[in-house]
Amino acid sequence: CFERSMDVLVLLTCWYVSAWVDAVWGFEFTHTDPLDPVIEEEIKEDPDVFKTIYKQLLPFSAEDDDDARSVWVVFGENGVSAKPLVAVLSYFILRAKAKSPSLEQRLCGLQAASLYLLLLKIPGSVANKVYHQILFDTCLNMPLKCWPQDSGKKRKKDCLKSSQGDPKTGKRSKPPKKVSEEMEIDDDEDDEEQGVYFSPQDLLKLREGIVLLVRTLLRLLERFSLRDKPQSADSCVQLFTQLTNFEPVIGDLSFSQERNVDQLQSLPELSYHGLGLLCSTIHGEGDECRRRVFRKLLYVILMMKTQERSKPCLLAPSQAVCGARDQAMLFIGLVTVYSLLSRVPKSEYRVSGAQAVGKLMAKMPCQDYAAIIKWLYSYSRNNKVAFRMFALDVALVLLEQSERDVDDTVDPELAVFLPHRFLVHNIIYNHRNDVSPTVRGHALHCLAQCLELGSQNATKCVHELFSNSKYITTETLTLFKKHVSDPKTNARKSALETVMSLLKHGVISCSAENLSILSDRCRDPAVSVKKKAMQCLMDLLAALPENREVQEAWLRAVLPAVMDSESSVQEKALECLDHVVIAHIKSQGKYRDDDTSQKLAWDLLGLMCEKCQHLSRCFSKSFSVWAPQQKFTPGFVNGLLSHTEGERAAAAWLLLAKIASCSPKLNYGTVLDTWENTIRLEITMTCHILSVLGDIASNLNDDTKTRIVDDLMGWLKTFSLPLEVISSCVDTLVRFSRSDNTQDTLRFLDRFCGELVSVCESYLSAVILQEKGAENINEDLLVKHLHTLGVASLHCPSKVGKRIFLVVQSVLTPSEQPVPAEGDELPASQPLSQFKPNSMSTVVRAHAVITLGKLCLQHEELMLKYLPVFARELEVGTELAVRSNVVVVMCDLCVRYTNTVTRYIPNISACLRDKDPIVREQTLIMLTNLLQEEYVKWKGALFFRFAIVLVDPDPAIVDLCEYCLVDLLLKKSPLMFSQHFIECIFHFNSYEKHKKYNKFLQTESRFSLKGRQNQGKRFRIYRFLLKNFTDEQRFNITTKICQDILATFVDSELPLDSDGSELLADTFDILSLKEMKLTAMSGPAAGEEPQEDEMAMAKAVLQVAQKKLVSQVQKRNFVENVIPIIISLKNMLEEQHSPVLKHLMAYLQVTMQEYRSEVKELFAADEQLAAEVEYNLKRFEKEKQQQMENQLASFTFSPQRNVSFASPLSPRGTKGPAQTPKSADALR
Repeated sequence: CFERSMDVLVLLTCWYVSAWVDAVWGFEFTHTDPLDPVIEEEIKEDPDVFKTIYKQLLPFSAEDDDDARSVWVVFGENGVSAKPLVAVLSYFILRAKAKSPSLEQRLCGLQAASLYLLLLKIPGSVANKVYHQILFDTCLNMPLKCWPQDSGKKRKKDCLKSSQGDPKTGKRSKPPKKVSEEMEIDDDEDDEEQGVYFSPQDLLKLREGIVLLVRTLLRLLERFSLRDKPQSADSCVQLFTQLTNFEPVIGDLSFSQERNVDQLQSLPELSYHGLGLLCSTIHGEGDECRRRVFRKLLYVILMMKTQERSKPCLLAPSQAVCGARDQAMLFIGLVTVYSLLSRVPKSEYRVSGAQAVGKLMAKMPCQDYAAIIKWLYSYSRNNKVAFRMFALDVALVLLEQSERDVDDTVDPELAVFLPHRFLVHNIIYNHRNDVSPTVRGHALHCLAQCLELGSQNATKCVHELFSNSKYITTETLTLFKKHVSDPKTNARKSALETVMSLLKHGVISCSAENLSILSDRCRDPAVSVKKKAMQCLMDLLAALPENREVQEAWLRAVLPAVMDSESSVQEKALECLDHVVIAHIKSQGKYRDDDTSQKLAWDLLGLMCEKCQHLSRCFSKSFSVWAPQQKFTPGFVNGLLSHTEGERAAAAWLLLAKIASCSPKLNYGTVLDTWENTIRLEITMTCHILSVLGDIASNLNDDTKTRIVDDLMGWLKTFSLPLEVISSCVDTLVRFSRSDNTQDTLRFLDRFCGELVSVCESYLSAVILQEKGAENINEDLLVKHLHTLGVASLHCPSKVGKRIFLVVQSVLTPSEQPVPAEGDELPASQPLSQFKPNSMSTVVRAHAVITLGKLCLQHEELMLKYLPVFARELEVGTELAVRSNVVVVMCDLCVRYTNTVTRYIPNISACLRDKDPIVREQTLIMLTNLLQEEYVKWKGALFFRFAIVLVDPDPAIVDLCEYCLVDLLLKKSPLMFSQHFIECIFHFNSYEKHKKYNKFLQTESRFSLKGRQNQGKRFRIYRFLLKNFTDEQRFNITTKICQDILATFVDSELPLDSDGSELLADTFDILSLKEMKLTAMSGPAAGEEPQEDEMAMAKAVLQVAQKKLVSQVQKRNFVENVIPIIISLKNMLEEQHSPVLKHLMAYLQVTMQEYRSEVKELFAADEQLAAEVEYNLKRFEKEKQQQMENQLASFTFSPQRNVSFASPLSPRGTKGPAQTPKSADALR
């Protein structure tokens, strides 16, 4: 068959006169002379000869076929030339355009045009100069020219003539001249067709020829660019536009560009496919191509018919015309959707762009809708951040629409893309771990919004993600703890919003552990995250006002924020408290149980009286801010007093205790009446009533004061009160003593507090110092006497005798001295070196330590005697409560006797490595307070002991230490980390041979991190310190490390022994850390792209200039100060065959990434070293590329793949910013 086709080609091209071919090309294919009769006869014998040749040449048009390049060679071998072949084809094409062509001429012309277009697609056609614009445009006109035209009358009835008269007036308007000319032309063309009759079989053959030509043109347009051929592009658009309503379409019309041309059957489908191809960038700029296509389709939408030589005219609104209009509108919508998705709008217009896409897609049939979702899924995995962000926005908009049902028109492979489940699981949720923090945050934000949508399907899909009981506990918490600790602020805020929505809608339970994810972030380092966390808890509390767990979490988050260091966070916390609690306090008569807001306010106050009593101090801070604002009016206070009886009494007294000192005049009668009935009330409520009494003491008359003081003394002498009430009673007693006359105040305190001291002394002496006094000891009563003695002695130091000192000491250790009689002098020195065990319980001994500490605060000689005892107890003591209280006492004494106690700071700091975490935490908090107030300085080994807490086995203590160092102490001493960093390297390696560093006394082996087994701990500390360096400090520390460490080994000041090798290895590994790299030299975060706004662009330009300048300074420093030392040290290490050499080479490998092209230049003094560095760099780049490919492969998901959402926590070295730990509330 191929030989037959080649014979025909030879016949067509070999018979020609050169002048004939030149004439055809010369006329530019507008006119041809008659062809040889022999060829005409050959064509008549086989009318499908062109079609046969077409089928034989079709395989050669595939560009991926290796034989395609040889087709022109085959033509040459058989004497077939392109120029005459095109000329002969043009003859048959032009003959089909003659007047009244026969069926055979039309078919032959269509086949010749198809063959010409096929030749254009075959690779090599450009080199053989097959393309000619006029002939190409003539081929595009063939379908409509060869198809029989309708009768003139019928066509003219389709047009709504503008010359028709007004039916109301009966008048006829004068028809325009151009319209009459148009009608005459149409009539002439119709007359030409009147002599030719076409049977249905003939029309079917013509349609097949047109379909063949159109399919060939579509295959051509896939690769053949019309970018530089605007006239040909316009001709293509004109052809496809006219074919859109060539014939009716059975079923819904699909515009999917992914379908094969051979699968498209109807001419409208083929034409819209062609219009889609013409909108692609291969044929010009995107906007230009779309405007060209939309301009032509506008006439179809307006239901108008265009003519070449006349104005457009309206068509009658028939079913076919309206159907073509709807199809055109749908196609324009589809193209617009792809255009919007391909060209992401700027961030400020991204949401509106997504909404536009959603509106357009809502009008599309299921087949095209599913095809776009499939394309959107691939689009969502684009390398560009903006594309992935826009895909998430579009997915969220589509979730607001009703879910599509799968019908028969949807291909089975596309059915999976229709349900909302695909959008939620495979597009939104899959990006929760995106490499870009911006996309991660936006994905979590969209996931939260899914639960807020009106669509039940979207909510159900989110529930499915967490419905598996396997993931509902540990894995869920791990996932969200990871996201709320993200290094990027916006990602953390989005994660908080997601957690809030999941809790709000019951996707995860409102357990204390889950709620802590939100409440803990109210102590985040970033101010915006703190505010976001509080807002999320506000929204959650508004949605679940009766949930006790939510109420408690809200209190634990908002109340500590009142004492935050940032004023804006304080204001936000105060706003939350005012909005939720204070604003809903009304009088008893206006209270309603069905009022959720009022009930919530009292529930929160009730929790503060029960589970959250430790937050009372934070709550008090709020009232000191509100007091100047005159927020508490007499009406408010009287309304509060109306609740002092009944179930809300405790909460009402809590508020009264806070506002009594700053409120207008109270109704003292109500307070006093309540006091009369206060006997044996609940502890917390009693303390609040006592606080109110103390506040109003100055406004009471003498008789009332006397009665209350007598009541208080009667209570205290019973020693039956709880310890909290004892402290409140003594405090109230002291406030009743205040007067303008200082001597009166002192006499009052000496009288009443001295009486309490005397009573306590008598009881303790009887129990402890007398024989058989301790046989039937009442431990609870003994503790209350010790506590009362301690709080009362602070206010009457003159009434405290030396006998009391011995009594308290005897509680801590058995006395070996005779007990002095009353009034005798206490021996000048006691044989006491530590607290020795005795018959007293730990609880009693712990309270005795506190009482002894209070006595020391008022008596310096007693402090000097017992301070060494306290220090010794910290070293050898075995009782947890005693050691913990000793730490508190010594730190309090440091405030009172700073110079004396400072020498014992090493004893206190040694407790940072105590075996009990409670003591370690207590010590950390107390030392931080002393450092903040500058009672203690960073002297000796204190900083290094503080830093070792960063590797404490308890993660909570580690978080507390990070908060103390960064948020409290570093802000006060910005140079603290950089000043101690070099010495950290020596200290943690226990290296003492340097003449300058690590020269303080090494007494505690538990503070040593020497050895390979502790390398991870050392570097955790190094990384933390370096992470909080400024760029200037990083630059200086590099130089200082080279001079103070590396240079000392080069100059043989330090020996290169085993200890020196470990120190040197640590040094090179530190220099290789990414935390040592200047932030000005770092690019944007992984996966991030520069923004498009002007401010961001200006910032980017500034960063580039800054990076260039810093790079030059850094390079100069590296060349002048580092390279000479490195080369000398390398030679030394090679001579000794030291294992440290590999650490040196690893450092160079990391450092030289910045100077990849300058290795030989920088190491000109050591060519061998330069070669080794280059080799290592190449190997490193290869490994890095392989690692990146593996990561991308693991990130690619398929639509059917079920991906587990539980992700492991990142290692501590790469974790996000630490939050302020709960223990830090005590520091405030």
